Amino acid sequence: MHVAHQELFKKLDKNGGILIIQTTYANLSPFMHRQKHSSLPLYFYPLANIKHLTGAQFIKLIKEEFPNLEKIVVGYDFHFGHQAAYNNEDLQKLFKGKVEIIKEYKIDNIAVHSRVIREYLRAGKIEDANKLLGYNYCLSGLVISGQGLGKKQFVPTINLKVTDFLIPQEGIYITKTIVNNISYKSVSFIGHRVTTDGKFAVETHIIDNDFDVIVPKNIEIEFIKKLRDNKKYEKFEDLKKQIQDDIQTASSWFLEKK
Repeated sequence: MHVAHQELFKKLDKNGGILIIQTTYANLSPFMHRQKHSSLPLYFYPLANIKHLTGAQFIKLIKEEFPNLEKIVVGYDFHFGHQAAYNNEDLQKLFKGKVEIIKEYKIDNIAVHSRVIREYLRAGKIEDANKLLGYNYCLSGLVISGQGLGKKQFVPTINLKVTDFLIPQEGIYITKTIVNNISYKSVSFIGHRVTTDGKFAVETHIIDNDFDVIVPKNIEIEFIKKLRDNKKYEKFEDLKKQIQDDIQTASSWFLEKK
């Protein structure tokens, strides 16, 4: 659900809906997480259930399930039917209503595609990814127990178990953590804890001094900017100092953005 998709949604009125072909690699906004990016209803077709259909059979299916369908809005590179063998020209021939085709959408001369956003996230280029998304990239996860070292030796963190989402490159990020629908300034870590137990973790530290709530089962982390790469330290004291420096850098960044 990025800015190019929003260009399609602008062509729909209050009676419109969004038809999503659900795939196993839709990991930027998995399943119903997409609903937060549109007020229009979402309708999902699992790819496995329809990939065998010819173009004509697919159009017949959506006409049967949406009998009042008058207009279809698609992107310039839309394909459908068995082995994606049918394109927009076929759609215009097969559908007896209006077909509106939206041209390629670019930002700073970069074509907006999900694959480009994924490449940015894997490279830690959060700001570039967010520009194409039109919002801060977000992970949602189940709160789990961590090592127990943070509160005792470093700073307290909330640990997440994240599934379905594409996880950005390992490193330390300026973030906002959403707890009970309230956004808190934070610093978050993604990666293998190479200085301690070596295990992979997604954890976040709330910067706000007024944070004093019971953490629910699920929280979200919005990624704003990458601070640095993951790094191994020979001494706990060195890691602790670096963490404090990261918190100070993030706090200063938030102050500048006020």
